[in-house]
Amino acid sequence: MEEVPQGCPGTGSAQAGQGASCQGCPNQRLCASGAGAAPDPAIEEIKEKLKTVKHKILVLSGKGGVGKSTFSAHLAYGLAEDENTQVALLDIDICGPSIPKMMGLEGEQVHQSGSGWSPVFLEDNLGVMSVGFLLGSPDDAVIWRGPKKNGMIKQFLRDVDWGQVDYLIVDTPPGTSDEHLSAVQYLAAARIDGAAIITTPQEVSLQDVRKEISFCRKVKLPIIGVVENMSVFICPKCKKESQIFPPTTGGAERMCQDLKIPLLGKVPLDPHIGKSCDKGQSFLIDAPDSPAAVAYRGIIQKIQEFCGHHKPKQEPLPSS
Repeated sequence: MEEVPQGCPGTGSAQAGQGASCQGCPNQRLCASGAGAAPDPAIEEIKEKLKTVKHKILVLSGKGGVGKSTFSAHLAYGLAEDENTQVALLDIDICGPSIPKMMGLEGEQVHQSGSGWSPVFLEDNLGVMSVGFLLGSPDDAVIWRGPKKNGMIKQFLRDVDWGQVDYLIVDTPPGTSDEHLSAVQYLAAARIDGAAIITTPQEVSLQDVRKEISFCRKVKLPIIGVVENMSVFICPKCKKESQIFPPTTGGAERMCQDLKIPLLGKVPLDPHIGKSCDKGQSFLIDAPDSPAAVAYRGIIQKIQEFCGHHKPKQEPLPSS
């Protein structure tokens, strides 16, 4: 993973650990001190910690407000409907942690045990971790620079005791910044199954998703596929479809064809989704027969099939 982060001066350079691209890299301190390519010891610790987690999925988006956290929450809800499937949901959107609200867990607190932090359990088979559980109030702002955010992500991955888990879903912030580099680097040795990328149909959203796809390819992160949220609006009374966000350049479907990546599905715009998230409930249970719920279930099935057939490769440990 020599291309992480982009513009890395290299461990043998006089600028190792000093360049602008080094800011936020987990190995910056080691490179700056002349330790060369020695990786952050947390990478190996995280690999050991996550040996009990079968599948690891990142949920990414180019822009904010496209429904990434909503999708992460409902991917967790959907997978956990099978009582024999153990699911973990990790929220690393440090500055905008919305998962506690969406999962109905606001006000919950993290507890420590001898084996590390214990996640907050919504069900016996669905555990959740978020920086939102560490704040005094949901209105508190997290005003942190990159290295502190990266330290928090490292702590979540290394210190949370998930137990035996079938799926770890990681909800990330929008973009391709420090948090994404940290998640990919820290999980490199633990093996990531891939990323689900969320967009909306309009070109202004697709522009940023293309950057996200480029990021995935540069850091050798497999792409499970793309989900198009808010695809159309289906009137609950007359069932007529309306395009609230017109796909002026062909939407996600055209983009996926051009870039040769899978389109996992299109989720219609449904006001009940927002209501369910605000109430901290599963939309899949609130409106199980709605077109959006049917779309979600189809997408979840495709992700399960991908994880069942895909064997993540062991990537070399990242240098700075």
